[in-house]
Order: sequence, then C-alpha cells, then structure tokens
Amino acid sequence: MRFSNTLFFALFLFSLSSYAQPKEPAWVSEVGAKPLVFKSTTYRVNDFGAINDGKTLNTKAIQRAIDECAAKGGGSVTFAPGNYLTGSLFIKAGVDFKIDKEVVLLGSQNIKDYPEIDTRVAGIEMKWPAALLNILKQENAGISGSGLIHAQGKVFWDYYWKIRKEDYDPKGLRWIVDYDAKRPRTILIADSKNILLKDIHAQQAGFWTVQVLYSSYVTVDNITIRNNVGGHGPSTDGIDIDSSSWILVQNCDIDCNDDNFCLKAGRDWDGLRVNRPTEYVVIRNSVARKGAGLLTLGSETSGGIRHVWATDLVGYGTGNALNIKSARTRGGTVEDVYFGNITMHGVGNVVQINPNWNPTYSYSTLPAGYNANEIPPHWTKLLNKVTPESKGIPKIQDVTVYNVKATGAKKAVNAMGTKGTILKNFTLTNISVEGATAGNIDFGDNWTLKNVVIKANDNTKLVVTNSIGVMP
Repeated sequence: MRFSNTLFFALFLFSLSSYAQPKEPAWVSEVGAKPLVFKSTTYRVNDFGAINDGKTLNTKAIQRAIDECAAKGGGSVTFAPGNYLTGSLFIKAGVDFKIDKEVVLLGSQNIKDYPEIDTRVAGIEMKWPAALLNILKQENAGISGSGLIHAQGKVFWDYYWKIRKEDYDPKGLRWIVDYDAKRPRTILIADSKNILLKDIHAQQAGFWTVQVLYSSYVTVDNITIRNNVGGHGPSTDGIDIDSSSWILVQNCDIDCNDDNFCLKAGRDWDGLRVNRPTEYVVIRNSVARKGAGLLTLGSETSGGIRHVWATDLVGYGTGNALNIKSARTRGGTVEDVYFGNITMHGVGNVVQINPNWNPTYSYSTLPAGYNANEIPPHWTKLLNKVTPESKGIPKIQDVTVYNVKATGAKKAVNAMGTKGTILKNFTLTNISVEGATAGNIDFGDNWTLKNVVIKANDNTKLVVTNSIGVMP
C-alpha cells in the first residue's frame, strides 16, 4: 500500500503488545475474488477512435473496444498516455479494463452522458444514472491500473446544494433531495461475481465512489480515493458494500466527505421488501482520512449486516472510528462484528451508535400541497409505512471492539440505544482513548469492558443509563 509501511509496522507492534486478539473466523480466508486470469490479447481504445485530448467525448469509442474484447473471449482494454473524457462505460466478462500510469479518465460533467438504469441507491431500488464505470451482471472482470479516474464531480455537488437550499429544504423535503438530485457514482459493481478492482486512483466523485451491490466474491485492493479535491462534496462515500457477500477490501486509502468504508443493506419498506443482507466482509490494512466513519454500518440496515471482520486500520481526522447507525423504520439486525487493531489520530467519537439517526433525513413525510397519487415512484417507496411498526425497529448486538488506540478524540463512547433497540452483548477490550470527554452508554445490555482506559480532558467517566450488565 502506498502510504502504510511505517504506519502498519507501528500498528503491528501495538497489536503484539495486546492480549485481546480474538481468533480469526474460518470464513475470513474465503472472501474476495478467486484468481482471475485474463487473455493476453490487448485492445487499445485509440485503435477504436478514442482521442486523448481531454476534450473529445470518447464514450462510444471506448465502449467499442470493450465490446470487441468481450466478444472475442476477453483480454485487456488499454489506453495510450493522455486524458480521455467519457460518460458511462460498461465493462463485460473476461475484460480487464486497465487505466495505466499517465492515463487520466475524465468523467463527463453532463448528466445526459450517464444513462439511467435500474439500480439501488441509498437503500431503495429506482431509476438512477449509471456510474462512470459499470460492471453489471458479469463474472470474471476487473478494473486495474495506476492511472487516475477524475470523476469531475463538483458540478454535481453544486447542483445538489442549489436545489436543496433553494427548493427542497424550505418545502420540508430533506428526506428526498438526495434521490432527486441525481449524481453519478464513479464505479458500480452490481449483480456480479468474481470481480477485481485493483490499484486505482479516483478523485472528486459526483456521489459515491465505489458501490458493490447485490454481488459476491469481490476484491477491492489498493484503491486511493481523494474526494475532497476542489471542495467537499456531499455524500461522496468511499467504498460502499451494499447487500453483498464474501467481499474483501484491503490496502485502501480514503479521503472523502461522508462514510469512508461503509456497509449497507437497504432502507425502510423497500429494503425490507428486498431483504438481502451484507455478510462475510473483511476490511483490513487500510487508512481513512477525512470522512464520517472509518467503519460505518448503516444507516441502511434493513436486510441485516453480519459477519464483519475489520482489522488493522488507521484514521486521521475521521468523524468516527466505529459508526453504527440506523432508524426506527429501517429494521434489520447488525451483529457479529469485529473491529480491532485500530489507531485513530484525531477523531470525533471512537464508538458511535445511534439507531435513531438524522431524523430529518431518515423519516419521510409528504408536506401539505402534494398529491400522493401524483408523486414519483421512488417518493412513494420512501413514504410506504413499515407495518407492523415493530418490523422497523433495528437490532444491534454481538459487537467486539479490541486493541484501539485513539488520541485527540472528542468523545470515547457515544452509544445511544433506545427502548426499542437495546445495544446487546458488546465487548470492549484493550481500549486507550485520550480526548475531550468520556461519553455515555444508554440502553445497553451485557457490556464487557476490560482494560478500557479513557483519559478525558474534563475528567469525566463513562455515564451509563437505562442499562443492565454494563460495568464501566
């Protein structure tokens, strides 16, 4: 990994000194893409009419190279050095799409260059622009190379803020603006199997950077994401694993303006209808910089998130270390999560849990003046009530946090359970936090805290309320 040798050597020494290393589950060795061997044939996009001037729209020429490569049994699609402007591209089985050094792929700033497809975004299935690079319903394909994907997403950020501030927020429509302000993702892997994404640099995503959706046996390895280039784009997540299984994410370095590494499984009525979990996920040997969560689980939890092994991670100025969030209309269970060998330098909350997250976004209400029979289908999906209401109450349980060292924290623990969502069976072992305040545990049940040392600037201790079996 590009930035990590010294960091992870230090982290390795820290983990050696600990006694809290749990046994690695057997399933960890099974995640990720199986070995991929591509044919040696090369298809250079320039031979299909692509021009490397950074101005000519090359979508059709590049797609022709991909299509011919796939039709003839696969191989590599490559570029001569230079800058290539393009809209959505669709990579097919047997194709290794290579963005090599001295190649810059520039995303079009015209939303019309991203055709709408049936997909899922932010937890609901709907029509939405295709990503810049798409692997849809394919097996044995990849995106690789040490070149740059510059999504040029700022124009989409500006559009989002304009309509939100001038139209949606004043009308009480905060809950739907993210869906109506259609912005292209950078890379989408959907309904696919045995996919490798490796060695890519990506920056300035219009929306999420990498989404792995309804897929299995995917490896995301050695990806660098820089979404705060040229500003701070809203919802520019790093890597989102969405209702997918047997996923390996490793050796990545993410600077974004929302969740860095995020696991999702559907939202509310539509997510409960689909009911597909995210499970068997390994995230390791990676760095998070600016962003909302080194590891975020949710807020889309409807299908369940389970069997997560996240280890050997470093954060710099990240909003939260472990961030578990949901809402009382989401449902689903977050469970069997291991988060350990973590070093944080400047962090908001080391452990952040909120099953009633961001109500103005999470809960959908149609304002007066709108006819429910005349609104778009995706509005209706978010307005559909979850019945019975108990089905929408999420469960959060069986979480192990170990070998964590955090300095410059705002709060060590901010665990806000509710009467409906009791935070059950948490184990925190070998935790060292230096920060502003200790924090709180509310509505917890059976928390084991061993060798948890919190040095709070305000000399506070953990405040435990509405809990049983919690010994701070």
